[in-house]
Amino acid sequence: MAGAMIALTVNGESRRTAASTIADLVRELDLDPAKVAVEHNGTIAPRSELDSHKLSEGDALEIVHFVGGGQGDDTWTVAGRTFTSRLIVGTGKYKDFEQNAAALEASGAEIVTVAVRRVNVSDPKAPMLTDFIDPKKTTYLPNTAGCFTADDAIRTLRLAREAGGWDLVKLEVLGEAKTLYPDMRETLKATEVLAKEGFHPMVYCVDDPIAAKQLEEAGAVAIMPLGAPIGSGLGIQNQVTIRLIVEGANVPVLVDAGVGTASDAAVAMELGCDGVLMNTAIAEAKDPIRMARAMKLAVEAGRDAYLAGRMGRRKYADPSSPLAGLI
Repeated sequence: MAGAMIALTVNGESRRTAASTIADLVRELDLDPAKVAVEHNGTIAPRSELDSHKLSEGDALEIVHFVGGGQGDDTWTVAGRTFTSRLIVGTGKYKDFEQNAAALEASGAEIVTVAVRRVNVSDPKAPMLTDFIDPKKTTYLPNTAGCFTADDAIRTLRLAREAGGWDLVKLEVLGEAKTLYPDMRETLKATEVLAKEGFHPMVYCVDDPIAAKQLEEAGAVAIMPLGAPIGSGLGIQNQVTIRLIVEGANVPVLVDAGVGTASDAAVAMELGCDGVLMNTAIAEAKDPIRMARAMKLAVEAGRDAYLAGRMGRRKYADPSSPLAGLI
C-alpha cells in the first residue's frame, strides 16, 4: 500500500514515489512486474518476491526488460499512421535522384521530407523525385523549407495537399537565413491555422519545453526540436531540454536538425525521442549510402539502449569482478 513520499534513484534518475514495494513502483511506471527484472541496491530482486521487497528512502533500482533484435514490434504512431523505422530522411543535397533513392533504401526509412517547389515550366520533362522514390511505397512528408512567414508556409502546404492529397506535413517557419532558427511566433500561428484546416503538422521548433507544449496545444501532431542549427552537424547541443520535451509531450518527439554522424542519432534515441530526422548528415557524407546504413543501425541501437535502461551513474569505480578471494 502506498505511504509517505520517498526519494529513489531509478535507472540513474531521481524519482519521488509513494510506492512501498518494488511491485508497487513497477506498476506505477505502467510496467508489468512479470515482464521486468529489477536490481535493488545492487542485488537482484527475484521476480516472485517483488511484492514483498520494501522500498526505503535513498534506494537505487535498475529496471530492465528484454527487447527483440533490432526493433521488431517496436513501432511508433503519428496522426494515426504507424511506422516501423524511426528514421526520417530528407531529399536534398544529393548529387542526383538515383543516389537519393539508394540512400533511402539503405536507411530503411519509411518517410522522406520533400520540399515544395515551382515546376520547371521551361523543361517539364525533366526528371522528378517521384520517378525515383514512389510515393505509394514511401510516405512523402511535404515541408515548408525556406518559408519565413506563417502565410508562406500555409500557402505552400495548401498547394502540397492539392498536388498530392497530403495532410501529414512538416512545418518550419524560419526566423532568419543566417541561423535558420525557427520563428516561434510565426510557427505557432501557422500550426493553429493548419490544424483547423485538417492538416496534421509535425513541427520544427526550438529546444524549449514551454514552446513545445504550446505547439502541442495548438494542434501539432509531433514536436521536432532542433539538436543544433540546420546543416551544422554539431550534434545535440542541449540534452537536458530535449529530455524535458520528451518527458512533457503527449505526442511523438523527433530530433530535427544538427545530426552529423551516427553517434548523434543514437544519443537522440537514448534520450527517449521517438525518432530522428536528418538530411545533410547523409547527403554530404563521403559515402552517403554507407552513412545511411550507419544511421539506421544507430537509431535502432539508441532505441534499444533507451528501452533497456542504462546503468546508474556513479561517482567512483565499481569493479565488475568481485575483489574477495584474489590471490
